[in-house]
Amino acid sequence: MILITGADGQMGRTLKKLLKPSAALFTDIDKLDVSNYDSVEKTIRENGVTCVINCAGYTDVDGAETKIDIAYAVNALGARNVAIAAAKHNASLIHMSTDYVFDGNNFKPYTENDTPHPISVYGQTKLEGELFVLKNAPNCVVLRSSWLYSEYGNNFVKSIISLARKQTEIKVIYDQIGSPTYAGDVAKIIEGLVPVVKNGVKKIYHYSNEGVCSWYGFAREIVSLKNIKCEVLPIESQDHLSSAKRPHYSVLSKAKIKKDFGIKILYWRDSLKEAIVNIDE
Repeated sequence: MILITGADGQMGRTLKKLLKPSAALFTDIDKLDVSNYDSVEKTIRENGVTCVINCAGYTDVDGAETKIDIAYAVNALGARNVAIAAAKHNASLIHMSTDYVFDGNNFKPYTENDTPHPISVYGQTKLEGELFVLKNAPNCVVLRSSWLYSEYGNNFVKSIISLARKQTEIKVIYDQIGSPTYAGDVAKIIEGLVPVVKNGVKKIYHYSNEGVCSWYGFAREIVSLKNIKCEVLPIESQDHLSSAKRPHYSVLSKAKIKKDFGIKILYWRDSLKEAIVNIDE
């Protein structure tokens, strides 16, 4: 049995479309609070879980700056609880993480060997979660991704569509660079990782769609594909009020995962074209 935590989030709901219901147990905070170790351990033990896909996370980047305790409880302690409980019952673990563990001062894609240096509470708590996983889970993969979007929940694509339909112009940051990534593509990678995480496997992998752009370039493509009459204007990060600092460059190198699994990764515009048919408001 595969246990998916954070099942009501983007990745959890995407995985629900992909995995067979008979082989997976989908839980969110109403059924399983990862910050409660006893609850996590009981769920794994009573359901004969052999693999945990930890998608649970506090993902409000700005909110985490003031709700530090909540972010830490879910992103760090929650990851530790899942790792310890999984190890106790010989279950493997795939743990979702983020490009925000890096400071963005690189001028080339970050590899798995680069030293993380988060500049936000969100990034710091996600990094601590990674460290807990790698320390406590004998069979695990930490999967870092970036700029995730899907048909579900709140994300950049849905926000841009909603704003563009209400306004004649919108202003979007142009000096933050990354790789938009469709959750549907990540879910397929996760499905392929499940049988691989065993026999002492303990690795970090980076995965995002190919290519890079700014949030501004991403927004222009979204508006264009949806045929919305709205002008997208570029602004600098300093002109956008936000509580948390964000990396100016958080492109991830996919060389390792492509080499190890022989996969071809879709270009971000191609995935967006495919995904946006199902994305609305």
